[in-house]
Amino acid sequence: MTNEPPKSLADQFTYRFGAPPAFHEPTSGNDTLAYLAGRCSHRKYLDRPVEAALIETLSAAALSAPTKSDLQQCDVVIIEDPSLRKNINDLFPEDLWMAKAPAFLIFCGNNRRQRQVHQWRGHPFVNDHLDAFFNASVDAAIVLATFTIAADRVGLECCPISQVRNHAATISDLLGLPERVFPVAGMTLGWPAGDGKVSPRLPLGVTLHKDRFSEQGLEGHVDAYDARRQTVQPYANQRFAGEQGYETVTPYTWSEDKARQYSKPERADFGAFIRSKGFKLD
Repeated sequence: MTNEPPKSLADQFTYRFGAPPAFHEPTSGNDTLAYLAGRCSHRKYLDRPVEAALIETLSAAALSAPTKSDLQQCDVVIIEDPSLRKNINDLFPEDLWMAKAPAFLIFCGNNRRQRQVHQWRGHPFVNDHLDAFFNASVDAAIVLATFTIAADRVGLECCPISQVRNHAATISDLLGLPERVFPVAGMTLGWPAGDGKVSPRLPLGVTLHKDRFSEQGLEGHVDAYDARRQTVQPYANQRFAGEQGYETVTPYTWSEDKARQYSKPERADFGAFIRSKGFKLD
């Protein structure tokens, strides 16, 4: 297996999952499917600005995405002010590549507008529970995913940034987000400098189910995935290397990295932040 993913649909799926699913070939949509199977995030960009009108156009395309019950609970904040951008960049001093991206956006969930409509039309908002927060979050995630596809189609590339939730309250204040509007993820955007790296995914036997959820053979599947990923995309560094309890191991696998990542607290204050925005999480 080579380090460069091939281009055909079947080979793209094989590279991504280890084995392809059943699919129809040839079809008129195979080029699109091959693009989706082979797309990836980019963190290196040319020193070339992205026209503001193009960013707005991509945002409009993304905001055309499906939305729960036509509620339209996502807003996109395009960061144009250099001082504001610097304040956001300063929150991530270890990720200098983010500061080098020509453009940065933040995708927000917005359950505020729905409640305003209730007030204007004289109807009570009686669904004040976890689903209100969840619906807005999912809407924002769908718009974000659609934006990545729209950007790629015009030659741009991007990378979602979940780390904005590490500083949700600070970013909320910087953007002036009112009650019941909250950051879901950021997005770097630019003209790509070289090809990105396509990350292999867990085999479809783990994540694709028919009729009933199954974990049969899960540990073996993960072990096999670790070995396959180590072959095509080994980790350059070991997370928390040198710290007590995080000894250097060989091989250093995907499952080891993910277990290490969530062995330390992260965003433990996010629930409190969401409650401070007026949401009930019952």
